[in-house]
Amino acid sequence: MSGFVEKPEPVQVPGLVHIHTGKVRDLYRNDSGELVMVASDRTSAYDWVLPTDIPDKGRILTQLSLWWFDQLADLVPNHVLSTDLPPGAPADWKGRTLVCRSLEMLPVECVARGYLTGSGLAEYVRDRTVCGLALPEGLVDGSELPAPIFTPATKAEVGEHDENVSYEEVARQVGPEAAAQLRQVTLAVYSRARDIARARGIILADTKFEFGLDPDGDKDSPGLVIADEVLTPDSSRFWPADSWQPGRPQQSFDKQFIRDWLTSPAADWDRTGELPPPPLPDEIVERSRAKYVEAYERLTGTTWA
Repeated sequence: MSGFVEKPEPVQVPGLVHIHTGKVRDLYRNDSGELVMVASDRTSAYDWVLPTDIPDKGRILTQLSLWWFDQLADLVPNHVLSTDLPPGAPADWKGRTLVCRSLEMLPVECVARGYLTGSGLAEYVRDRTVCGLALPEGLVDGSELPAPIFTPATKAEVGEHDENVSYEEVARQVGPEAAAQLRQVTLAVYSRARDIARARGIILADTKFEFGLDPDGDKDSPGLVIADEVLTPDSSRFWPADSWQPGRPQQSFDKQFIRDWLTSPAADWDRTGELPPPPLPDEIVERSRAKYVEAYERLTGTTWA
């Protein structure tokens, strides 16, 4: 069992229809048919949405995504139409709200990996492959791969695991032409972001993207549109370059403080059981927020206000 410890009631705003509550974001539709995406301060770990918020997290994710969308604009269009607050929206939505094009989302998590870790490492140890792609012998946790690879996954509901799938399965689901475009764009975006992050002393180990098609776009050349969030600590593994050392788990700009505490004796929680995780201590909340802020400031070169 997993999911929300306690699923929040959606905020009701005149003129907006609530569509979905995800792990972090709440999704609405306005009278014009556009999507309104609001990033909360919720956080998740081990397929649970935790009972404790991380202050400013939703704003940091939103502002960092907007910064990355600008860096990637010449490679792929994005879904953002406006950052204006809808009329009647609560003041707390400021800085965490995006008005977006409504897309036909493709049912694939587009994962790019430049380094070996996580579920890719587990498969490599077992089969010397990642998503069926053969890799050379001798790689360890944190090894840089010979070249970035496209390792797609299925999209999972809240409380479920994303499942790695082969490229052939993606081609079967979306067609060979769309699959080839997904792979090409994913690797191009990853390579651009990897180089930008590297210049700022950060290794982009892996990341995932979501893409859709614009039903109102050019019918002769529909093209992909990148959606949701991009290149945040929630969707990416960022490592400090100056402490990178293959052969062990890496320091990271993400939820590792939370994961480590939840699996420690202090939490007194069994991640394989049915009971929900406990609230996070103030110290873990503060250290996690500091990591999100540090990632934002190092990547963008600006101070988080």
